[in-house]
Amino acid sequence: MGEDLFWAITGGGGASFGVVLSFLFKLVHVPPKVTYFSLEKTSEEEIINVADKWFQIADKLDPDLFIRMGFNVINNTEGNKTISATFPSLFLGNTTSLVSLMDKSFPELGLQESDCVEMSWVDSTLVYSGFPVGTPREALLSRSQQSERQQNFKIKSDFLKNPISNQGMKSIFKRMKELRSQSLTFSPLGGRMNEISEFAKPFPHREGNLALLQYQTYWEESGTEAANEYIEDTRLMHEYMTPYVSKNPREAFLNYRDLDIGVNHNGKNSYEEGKVYGVKYWKEVNFNKLVMVKSRVDPGNFFRNEQGVPTLESDDLLVKSLLDTPYIY
Repeated sequence: MGEDLFWAITGGGGASFGVVLSFLFKLVHVPPKVTYFSLEKTSEEEIINVADKWFQIADKLDPDLFIRMGFNVINNTEGNKTISATFPSLFLGNTTSLVSLMDKSFPELGLQESDCVEMSWVDSTLVYSGFPVGTPREALLSRSQQSERQQNFKIKSDFLKNPISNQGMKSIFKRMKELRSQSLTFSPLGGRMNEISEFAKPFPHREGNLALLQYQTYWEESGTEAANEYIEDTRLMHEYMTPYVSKNPREAFLNYRDLDIGVNHNGKNSYEEGKVYGVKYWKEVNFNKLVMVKSRVDPGNFFRNEQGVPTLESDDLLVKSLLDTPYIY
């Protein structure tokens, strides 16, 4: 295969380079039992305070602890829109160690032993994916979708470099309530991610990133008109977040494919079109290396899609310069 091609398919989108039949993974150690909890907050004042602390510590917590933060719009008892915050979390250890750690590092969340459930790591993957506690592991083998997951949806992404102020969060919550069916999820980075060079794999969003931000909009109505309205609301929310997220480029996560940020027509301007979304997914150095690998292994661009890695002709001055560029591993 070669070192460069292997590098490309481990983060550059395997569909641009061929048909990947299998991967061989080196597993990492996990303890026999892990601890899961998910706390919900519905007081906006409390949510603001807890979120402020999360922004300060989430990427610096014990590397065995992962705390995600999500916001949804709900109706309160008076029928008015308000914000609900959830904190689904996983700790590679037992309940006693987790509660002790949380008391020291994140007391604002108010975790109690009764909030925690110990289980195997395999079972935690089910719970973290939205299945109820106790779901049989065989559900992981099911190819059929859960009925409650068969919804229309639109996903967008951003990367957060700096904490968002309390006033900023108040403004964001106000905007969420003005739009339809908006959800925001912050997944912390840091930890092991900070120890890996941004050039080690095509995925470059390493040190310097606080969190990955996911925009989610779900709707049940059928038809193009409804879809267009909900998708437009997602775009408006994404636009509103511009002051708070990464810039030049405004980075995006490849696994949340988003055709809003660019489409490749795979014609004579393929490189220029690909660079529009490519530098957002992979940043410029990694994008150009992916183009170099692609031009070598698939010069005819047989494996292509709307957001694939583009090719360059072998006599193109740009591809010659890419081939001569030393890359950092």
